[in-house]
Amino acid sequence: MNTLTTLELRPVEVPTDLDGPAARDFHRLAVIRNKVCREISGTDDDRMTPGELAPIARSDRHEKRLHWLVLVEDEPVGRMGMDLPLENGSRTAYVFIELRRDAWGQGIGERAHALLEETARAHGRSVMQSWVEHPAADGEQLTPPTGFGTVPLDHPARFLLRHGYTLEQIMRKSAFTLARSRAALERHAADARAASTDYRVVQWETPTPDEYVDGYAWMKSRMSTDAPSADLVVDEETWDAERVRAWDAEILDGGRRMLVTAAQHIATGELCAFNELVLGVDPDIASHQYDTLVLSTHRGHRLGMLVKAEGLLAWPRVAPASTRVVTYNAEENRPMLDINEAIGFEPVSYEGVWKRVLS
Repeated sequence: MNTLTTLELRPVEVPTDLDGPAARDFHRLAVIRNKVCREISGTDDDRMTPGELAPIARSDRHEKRLHWLVLVEDEPVGRMGMDLPLENGSRTAYVFIELRRDAWGQGIGERAHALLEETARAHGRSVMQSWVEHPAADGEQLTPPTGFGTVPLDHPARFLLRHGYTLEQIMRKSAFTLARSRAALERHAADARAASTDYRVVQWETPTPDEYVDGYAWMKSRMSTDAPSADLVVDEETWDAERVRAWDAEILDGGRRMLVTAAQHIATGELCAFNELVLGVDPDIASHQYDTLVLSTHRGHRLGMLVKAEGLLAWPRVAPASTRVVTYNAEENRPMLDINEAIGFEPVSYEGVWKRVLS
């Protein structure tokens, strides 16, 4: 039977009641997501329950999120999606197509991409961007214009090149084993404290305390402007107290926990660096290090090392069963990679960040 004759790209809404009959397709979407993630990475680092995924997948006033279940004879073989930032003037659609490997080469990706392009145009977007994990492989490699990092010319890369995408950036996925050397972490933290005597460390678990909301919001907004982004199209994000509270709710509603470690300038009370560590519902799989940033006006005081090391030292109290922490960094972000490597993070895999400008 021709696969395409039984192919369905079924829109999936994120249900309010995850136990109701309307949630069936969302549960199936979560299952196939986890299967494909494991097939690509060989680990369960990114596994999520439907309850964890739902708050992340729902649209809000800052981003419209669309999802489709890819079905062949009503069997899920993948999923696809699109995130549409709602910042004023945004022209970007963030897209993904994730298929089981046994579904490759049957024209399914072609149909899925055509729908994503049609949808992006319908929403007035002129740029499509995608993050794709490329497992290491021998053979020809691709290098982005930044000159930092490579990914193999594999099946996903050939697909993207065929559809007019250009490789713009490489993201390094790194992992750290918490039990490896607490003594070394303590030394790094002590050295960073000695270099940053004008600052103190403050920590909190989500929800964010009122006294830190405004400072945290400002730092989160700078992630969209200060982090290396190569030649990608990145909207400047506006963060305020309302958005921080929505972010807090996204973490808590999914049953996750987040520890924020920040550096506060003693003289002014300004928050000027931060690091986020997140634990999912399953305490035995990897924790994730989300955003880390030092405001440009406070660089040069080892604050990046300070917030990372202090966060990792405190993390066993929050997540005693989690032994592994995963993080992502741009390959050209040498200052942050230097910190990670000094701490003991080791490369695991690489993501290509791809861009297509629509005609």
